Amino acid sequence: MTSGADFYSQLMDEDEEDVRIPTFTSDGLWPLRGRTPGFYRLATICLGALCVILLMTIIAVAAQSEIKPEGGAAVSLERQKQTQEANVSVLMDTIHTLQQEKEELLLKLSVKTPTRAPERKTAPPVVCPTEWHLFNNSCYLISTLSKTWSRSQGFCQNQGGHLAIIHTAEEQTFLWNLLPRGHWNSYWFGITDGETENEWKWVDGRPVVGGFWEVGEPNNHINEDCGYIVKTEVLTRVPIRSWYDAPCLMQLPFICEKEPNASASTGAPVDGSL
Repeated sequence: MTSGADFYSQLMDEDEEDVRIPTFTSDGLWPLRGRTPGFYRLATICLGALCVILLMTIIAVAAQSEIKPEGGAAVSLERQKQTQEANVSVLMDTIHTLQQEKEELLLKLSVKTPTRAPERKTAPPVVCPTEWHLFNNSCYLISTLSKTWSRSQGFCQNQGGHLAIIHTAEEQTFLWNLLPRGHWNSYWFGITDGETENEWKWVDGRPVVGGFWEVGEPNNHINEDCGYIVKTEVLTRVPIRSWYDAPCLMQLPFICEKEPNASASTGAPVDGSL
């Protein structure tokens, strides 16, 4: 039997063989001889640990690569949302500003542009009857009949008018130009002082202011209470010096005046019997 000391000495020798430094072969590889099972276990453990580390690294990298795009997409969507909200806010502000400018412009236009009155229908054209002459919205008739002053006024009234009332030099000249020239062509018109001497009035009751009397007229030579217009062959005579007074019972032609489209009255004769 082997003693305990011998057995211990044997184990020590084996351990020394296990830990001695191996030598390389001629091809640079570790020699197979002298490699113990403990060495292989250590190498296996190291390789296994290295594989685990590599596997964990791969998993971590893959997980990071998967998470990162998702996070980036979320950030990108958030940024797009913020950008859209900002654009909408700017657009709303622009619309509000344009609306205010529109209201201000409409207000300025309403102040500067006066409200137009409703358009009236076009009045019918002024038409005078046959043989009547239009001047300043009145129609005038130069009668060829001869009557007293009062019957001349009655005839004109029967036609819807009255003996002519003359207020302006233009009206006087217009009528005088319608009269024919002659030795002493005379025409009644609408003035008289039959109520009060030298207080001449128109047939509508208004007083005569001024007038177009000939020099020295009116003179009331023989109870002359009615007025007439004279146009002779003397070319030096002028329209604004052509009024005279005469007795109202003289038979003279006359000048009627009426509003356009006025209808004649009925029931009174219109011929020369007046």
